[in-house]
Amino acid sequence: MRWRRVEGPTHVEDRRRRGVAAGGAAVGGLGILGILAALLLGGGGGGFDVNDIFGQLSAQQAPAGEDLSNAPDPDAELVDFMEYLDVDIQETWTTVFASANRQYNPATFVLFTGQTQSACGGATAAVGPHYCSLDRNVYLDLDFFSTLQQRFGAAGDFAQAYVVSHEYAHHVQNELGVMGQVQNLQRTASTEDRNALSVRQELQADCLAGVWAHSAASDLEPGDVEEALTAAAAVGDDRIQQTTQGYVNPHSFTHGTSEQRVRWFNRGFESGDPNECDTFSGGI
Repeated sequence: MRWRRVEGPTHVEDRRRRGVAAGGAAVGGLGILGILAALLLGGGGGGFDVNDIFGQLSAQQAPAGEDLSNAPDPDAELVDFMEYLDVDIQETWTTVFASANRQYNPATFVLFTGQTQSACGGATAAVGPHYCSLDRNVYLDLDFFSTLQQRFGAAGDFAQAYVVSHEYAHHVQNELGVMGQVQNLQRTASTEDRNALSVRQELQADCLAGVWAHSAASDLEPGDVEEALTAAAAVGDDRIQQTTQGYVNPHSFTHGTSEQRVRWFNRGFESGDPNECDTFSGGI
């Protein structure tokens, strides 16, 4: 993907240079790695430690209070890319909302190492990229991208862009009131129905991520779309379940199958129209 270093202000809050202790449960806007956490913790998998499965991602956390502000940043270029995505994605949604005579209120993009605090409790590397609707923040430990490549086989800058744009799409859903409506329905629903609603919400976020990708088409390079599709397929519930537990249980799906995630991303990418992202009417 062709991109530029942002010279002006962004909505990125970089907490990596100072360790921040976390407390409470890691909840809110379940992230990609959170799919596996849900499978293990919600599927009778007590005793599994998600941190162990993902190689002790939080082990490299800086001790709370240790100031690393003067140390060289090995991820400086990646941070620049995250800042570019923050600006580009949110400018896109500002324009889309304005075309419908609505105001878009930007999210904050929090970069952290190991763990940090969020209004939803604790944000940890084990949960992966996720959105907290209570503080309207997107949370990301940059080490996740190594996991995405090494464990999920999804590499490339546009695979990273897919992940980030998917989480911003949850903020768009929050802005539109979709997230609140889903949460209200889930409060009185059965476990199976709660999961089904979650799948529809996640597939809509994939589609909205595709809408942003459509707006960035002029900056795409050969292979970029394939990188995004590989990432979307890699985190399908069916593929993760088959890999981690050796069998697939559709009733426990929370994000959708690989085929569904790819198809809905493509739908948003090919149309560029958020109105094509209605995953709550009819079949998915």
